Amino acid sequence: MQVLFIDTVHPILEERLTEKGFTCIDGTYWSREKCIAEIPKMEGLVIRSRFPMNEDFLKHGTQLKFIARSGAGMENIDLEYTEKHNIQCFNAPEGNRNAVGEHALGMLLSLFNKLKKGDTEVRQGIWDRKGNRGIELDGKTVGIIGYGNNGGAFAKKLAGFDVKVLAYDKYKGNYGNQYAQAATMEEIYKEADIISFHIPQNEETMFLADKEFFDAFEKPIFVINLARGKIVRTSALLKGLNSGKILGACLDVLEYESASFEKTLSGDENPEFNALLESDKVLFSPHVGGWTIESYFKLSDVLADKVIEYFK
Repeated sequence: MQVLFIDTVHPILEERLTEKGFTCIDGTYWSREKCIAEIPKMEGLVIRSRFPMNEDFLKHGTQLKFIARSGAGMENIDLEYTEKHNIQCFNAPEGNRNAVGEHALGMLLSLFNKLKKGDTEVRQGIWDRKGNRGIELDGKTVGIIGYGNNGGAFAKKLAGFDVKVLAYDKYKGNYGNQYAQAATMEEIYKEADIISFHIPQNEETMFLADKEFFDAFEKPIFVINLARGKIVRTSALLKGLNSGKILGACLDVLEYESASFEKTLSGDENPEFNALLESDKVLFSPHVGGWTIESYFKLSDVLADKVIEYFK
């Protein structure tokens, strides 16, 4: 079985597939046109997000049996097409869930304790203890939207902080556990001090967090988004920050990212984004929440397990 690697992933995936008799082909430096020319020979694809797996691309893969995505989100794959043509799709949320959980907690604690501001000022010779006084996580209520691998990992990381964790997942039942209490959105609107998104991007979740969504919260909130940028409408986030409805935000993802997640707009290109960049209530990271040294290996190792098990 020939497998085309379109994106760079940890070499453990190629090593393990090769051991099982798969023929792995390096297409990481090929153009989209070159991939299209070669894909009729392929039975499998390994991808991240270099270009979309839409019908225009996939229709050339007449022999395709599977697509393996090194990551959790599947929004760059036309799942209707793959289902119709019996192409099995694999992802690996188990591989980066711990990284996402740790990153979310790290961003939240950094924001609460003004670590970025304090570090910058000390380097400039400013010793402002009062201006860098933080707030504590203890006693807060955290609302987790989406209680799958990543949401569950974040809840687990919060276990030692004496917080109340409420989780809402539209597509699950009986998902409460020792780390989070299953809740309705109405309960989260009423009680949450912090909300964290751990949901996929699809037609239902695009710009879910708009002005109406934020206005529904009874208390001022902090917002964490390590899911996908287009879940949160930037204009609504800015309005909330300016009005005091939103006290701060931790953003690993942005509405203005490219589809490949490799770049974003500059502030000069978009006034809303520029206003976000200038806010001292916002902490950013460049879509690396699930992208640790360890998760880079685990993502590929999990995919190897799934592909080998499926075709054994």
